[in-house]
Amino acid sequence: MNDETPENEAAKDDARHAEKMAKKKAARDKIMATKTDGKGLIIVHTGKGKGKSSAAFGMIFRHIAHGKPSAVVQFIKGAMWTGERDLIEKHFSDICQFHTMGEGFTWETQDRARDVAAASAAWEKAKELIRDERNSMVLLDEINIALRYDYLDVSEVVAFLKAEKPHMTHVVLTGRNAKDELIEIADLVTEMELIKHPFRSGIKGQAGVEF
Repeated sequence: MNDETPENEAAKDDARHAEKMAKKKAARDKIMATKTDGKGLIIVHTGKGKGKSSAAFGMIFRHIAHGKPSAVVQFIKGAMWTGERDLIEKHFSDICQFHTMGEGFTWETQDRARDVAAASAAWEKAKELIRDERNSMVLLDEINIALRYDYLDVSEVVAFLKAEKPHMTHVVLTGRNAKDELIEIADLVTEMELIKHPFRSGIKGQAGVEF
């Protein structure tokens, strides 16, 4: 007599799933048992896709939620208003410093000397904030753009991060076309891949999505 009723089959499927998940958990727990050290990470968000700064600000807001002091330096987007800046400056300035040092995208200023000066000033502020061990995380928003156009020397940035970043301080660097030297020293690198973008369909940047 065949006792393979739908109920019995479902029970067997549940048991097989539970066994599979138990094995996966055991393997995961074994791996996690070896991960004991904490350290400040060098994190790079790059690529042509949207979301690099958005992901980085998500980390900043996590720090704020945990009561951990943090700081932001914007290298490029300084000329435009953003929701993140407004929210932080209005409500969280006591725990997150926000420094807008850029003057807009390079095609807007059309003045290399001015862009180099702005990037240099932003980098000096960034070094000051990173050296301050009270800051658990420092976001260098769009610094990769400044590095791409050689407004900053990537070797200087890499040398500073390797030599002077406090052990427990996280530094997040965003912008497309991250330099290979930066990727090499990073602990975490995420490349945003562009598949579709509304701009190509004639839709401009919108508040709450792009800024």
